Amino acid sequence: MDSLTQIVLGAAVGEAVLGKKVGNKALLYGAIGGTIPDLDVLASHFTDTVSALEIHRGFTHSIVFSIVFAPIFGWLVSRYERYKDFKGWSWLFFWGFITHPLLDAHTTWGTQLFWPFDLRVAYKTIFVVDPLYTLPFLVCLILVMCYKRTSKKRQFYNRLGLIISSSYLLITVVLKVLAYSKFEDALKSQNIDYFDVDTRPTPLNTILWTANVDTKDTYLVGYYSFFDSKPIKFYSYPKHHEYLEDLKENDKVQRMIAISNGWYTISKHTNKLYFNDLRFGTMGIKQDPDQFVFKYEIHQNSDGIITFIETPKDREDAKGLLADLWKRLKGN
Repeated sequence: MDSLTQIVLGAAVGEAVLGKKVGNKALLYGAIGGTIPDLDVLASHFTDTVSALEIHRGFTHSIVFSIVFAPIFGWLVSRYERYKDFKGWSWLFFWGFITHPLLDAHTTWGTQLFWPFDLRVAYKTIFVVDPLYTLPFLVCLILVMCYKRTSKKRQFYNRLGLIISSSYLLITVVLKVLAYSKFEDALKSQNIDYFDVDTRPTPLNTILWTANVDTKDTYLVGYYSFFDSKPIKFYSYPKHHEYLEDLKENDKVQRMIAISNGWYTISKHTNKLYFNDLRFGTMGIKQDPDQFVFKYEIHQNSDGIITFIETPKDREDAKGLLADLWKRLKGN
């Protein structure tokens, strides 16, 4: 999830663990604990694109990290804070660390919760930024800070924020199941043969859902809103995996395929080859094979070394996407 959401969740968890004893410092250190796992993004400054993608939401988002580093941070804080309870601080950081990947597991990218095992947990029930999850939670947290640490109202608002946010997560699971069934029914009614269906919510909401459908030579992409009154329409994107030719056996190419879970297309433009991660869709609702959200140029130098270069995103395309999403969300 986005940084603000993780800060809010971490702060609420910190309050639940030590709020009665240390007051707003529990919010502060909880927020820090909720932020630390995302420091893995710094890897992009020290390594290549493929390695940085593999590292993202890897070790720092694992159970192992939470268990190993919580007592380290707990010991450090207990050394200089007036409240010297090593166990209490360790529990605060543990819950701050572990709730971060548990929440991220509900997004499309997912987390390597069980690192070092190569298994990325991704339920794909919520977009990385969702106001309906974050804003009520944030309001409750602000109310928490208005009361003394021993106040029952402080405890009430913190619990309320945790209950509302957790309940919303459960609702997104139900919505995913309902949307998935709609896509399956549409594929059946249109007599489309397929191997797999991958569903997820579109940006900023859980009303409009999208599905990637794996067929023999193409991927189909469809959208469904709970306000729809017409049949689902699917757009076709040729896989063109044959464009990779001999490059398909390259180590970095194989790793990128693994990162995308096999949901990718290959495109050619002006003698350049591009790897398109299909899991995150395009910068708009209408069919556009050139505007994938995550698109990487596959560059090969004179020595045959392969590098992946992410193509920049156009802000105007992003504005257009939000406009298209809002229009489509209201139904077809």
